[in-house]
Amino acid sequence: MSISSASGKPADASILVNVPKLITAYYELRPDPSDLEQRVVFGTSGHRGSATSVTFNEWHILAITQAICDYRKLHNIDGPLFLGMDTHALSEPAYASALEVLAANSVDVMLSEGTPYTPTPAVSHSILRYNRSRKSGLADGIVITPSHNPPDDGGFKYDPPQGGPADSNVTSWIESKANEFLLSALDGVKRFSLEKARQASTTHKHDFLNAYVEDLDSVVDMTVIREAKIRLGVDPLGGAGIDYWPQIAERYGLDLTIVNESVDPTFRFMTVDWDGKIRTDPSSPYAMQRLIGLKDKFDLAFAADADHDRHGIVTKGSGLLPPNHYLSVCAHYLVSDRKGWPENVAVGKTVVSSSMIDRVSARLHRPLYEVPVGFKWFVEGLLAGRLGLAGEESAGSSFLRKDSSVWTTDKDGIIPCLLSAEITARMGKDPGEVYRELTRELGDPVYERIDAPATPEQKAVLEKLSPDDIHASELAGEKIEQILTVAPGDGKAIGGIKVIVKDGWFAARPSGTEEIYKIYAESFLGQDHLRKIQLEAQSIVSESLARNTRTT
Repeated sequence: MSISSASGKPADASILVNVPKLITAYYELRPDPSDLEQRVVFGTSGHRGSATSVTFNEWHILAITQAICDYRKLHNIDGPLFLGMDTHALSEPAYASALEVLAANSVDVMLSEGTPYTPTPAVSHSILRYNRSRKSGLADGIVITPSHNPPDDGGFKYDPPQGGPADSNVTSWIESKANEFLLSALDGVKRFSLEKARQASTTHKHDFLNAYVEDLDSVVDMTVIREAKIRLGVDPLGGAGIDYWPQIAERYGLDLTIVNESVDPTFRFMTVDWDGKIRTDPSSPYAMQRLIGLKDKFDLAFAADADHDRHGIVTKGSGLLPPNHYLSVCAHYLVSDRKGWPENVAVGKTVVSSSMIDRVSARLHRPLYEVPVGFKWFVEGLLAGRLGLAGEESAGSSFLRKDSSVWTTDKDGIIPCLLSAEITARMGKDPGEVYRELTRELGDPVYERIDAPATPEQKAVLEKLSPDDIHASELAGEKIEQILTVAPGDGKAIGGIKVIVKDGWFAARPSGTEEIYKIYAESFLGQDHLRKIQLEAQSIVSESLARNTRTT
């Protein structure tokens, strides 16, 4: 992975997005449905793209929204639809386009009151709160966000009544229907003018902010944070939670300083990420340079990305905690502290998250639930209360309320930030110190993700490899103990392969957007052992791809 010379530095004016040009492209450019790259494609987090590359334009949003309306009718989803957006430049025009279609389809739409922006977790929270104890008239939602992606990107995702990301069956249907509308030049898409849509009897205001903030004490111990009087800093990174943090501080009496109050669709206040692009990625040390530089001014500092579904934790002694470190601490703390949780509640992780989480769970005699990459695989477990914590290596997580009932079934970047303050207040040590204690008992792993080139044909082969396709018996000097192509927790295909030895592992998965595959690797024996795992992983995968590519 080549690191840009601009990484970690303030964004130069030359790389800032031209917002008027971007918005003009959204309305003026029309996707060509015969071009696969310009069609609607739902990935792990909805449809994403950019207006200037004709992958996220008005026609895409009109088509997707009508497809969602048709899906709702087909499945008798006739409660309100909670509509939220983040601060990306393309979010507001997409929000308007979606509302025009929703109103024309007589869908009761709940728009944010008091603030134009709505974090992803606040949408999930509102859906679940509305649907509690209901068996009919269920609500669902749409969140317009590309998450932490660059400023010229847009994103659009659908949350069914379960409150979290839609599963593949749902998104495949919506994707197919939306592309039918593109092929027919939007024939069958109903639409009002924006003014008529805003004035429609089915368009309502909803106080997402206070509904969420007033309920926080049910999931995080806000009293212990307040009484500890710890100094907290937060950088909303110009995101959808910008108006939430002041309300959280005021309502719960926290010593919380908002270090950046800017909202700017160019995100010019960010430091540049590893590849020279601007991203609001709170897990990236390059994007988080400004907050890391303030670490000595606070007992604890944290940040969340543009739609506030990812977290970043900064401590005095450790700086920015890698997500795997913090998720290990969360598992250790929550399972030990939450007396209202059943003893059989599981810890959820993705197959590419650290095995430190496995060791923490085993130490606490709690089941581990391992799933493929994508938060949608956690939705059912969180909703049913079977998963106490669900976490991804990319800093996305959510966890149950203190009484073990569901909080959100989508990623929540706010509550992990507040939990870091609860941990510090109650334990008298910050999460970085807690993690160091865990490593003394359970081992000190090193973890890294690297990329390797792959053709579209090779990526297709990698996605369907079986354990029989791996002929190696050892990895980095250790006997291979397991070869996985399905996740142990839910038995779903991981879209690649994971190879496990006693003191380490690697997983290889194809990228959905680039001609590369991703190698995730971890070692409990140090950096040299990790390098051996990575080198042998590339060799193992390359040999397997060569054999299978020749036979296809």
